[in-house]
Amino acid sequence: MILTDTHTHLYSEAFDEDRKEAISKALDAGIKRFFIPAIDSEYVQGMYELESAYPEHIFLMMGLHPTHVKENYSEELTNVEEQFKKRKFYAVGEIGIDLYWDKSTLEIQREAFKRQIQLAKKYKLPIVIHCREAFDEVFEVLESEKGEDLYGVFHCFTGTIEQARKALSYNMKLGIGGVVTFKNGKIDKFLGQVSIEDVVLETDAPYLAPTPFRGKRNDPVYLLKIAEKLAEIYGLKVEEVAEITTANSKSVFGI
Repeated sequence: MILTDTHTHLYSEAFDEDRKEAISKALDAGIKRFFIPAIDSEYVQGMYELESAYPEHIFLMMGLHPTHVKENYSEELTNVEEQFKKRKFYAVGEIGIDLYWDKSTLEIQREAFKRQIQLAKKYKLPIVIHCREAFDEVFEVLESEKGEDLYGVFHCFTGTIEQARKALSYNMKLGIGGVVTFKNGKIDKFLGQVSIEDVVLETDAPYLAPTPFRGKRNDPVYLLKIAEKLAEIYGLKVEEVAEITTANSKSVFGI
């Protein structure tokens, strides 16, 4: 059984004390593929060190996270573009719009999102979208950029069935994480109406730990809990969920 975590911040400071052990536990549990989203330039070196330590298991993205779109965003985007000139990445991410923390940066978040979508098109890569309290704004940008060359993952999907269908209409897969196990998460109520072919698994570790670990640090091994919940929703074995969602991840990331 091979499980794929399509979104995990294993370079985060939250893992500084036991990163090796946390990754070993996940590998032993069959979680063999980890896709690593970027945040900003400060984390790039940590991402490269992680890849160097686990070259067969770690696949890097590059991008500027919407909550890190600040006054210096043009400089940060230039750094993102420079990284792409140097080496291969598997996606542009995570990118998008976040209005939970700061609504005042909406205009520059929107501009950064569009610029990075265009970068993904240039390199023929998927995008990985972060959307928090900003579905309308994200969909507006996607509508302006839609086409066969726009595709990717709607990370940490927490919307309604209508929003899920809209996301899928832009060639996105839904990134399903710990929220699907929450009592008030709501997506478990309708996820069965979405084809499992349109779903990929993620932890977003160290954030959003699934039940029964909610409120604690999310560990990569907890991807199993998310796979178990999807097995319950779709009436499949965990091994089947692993096989299908890993195949889905390969169709997005090309590896």
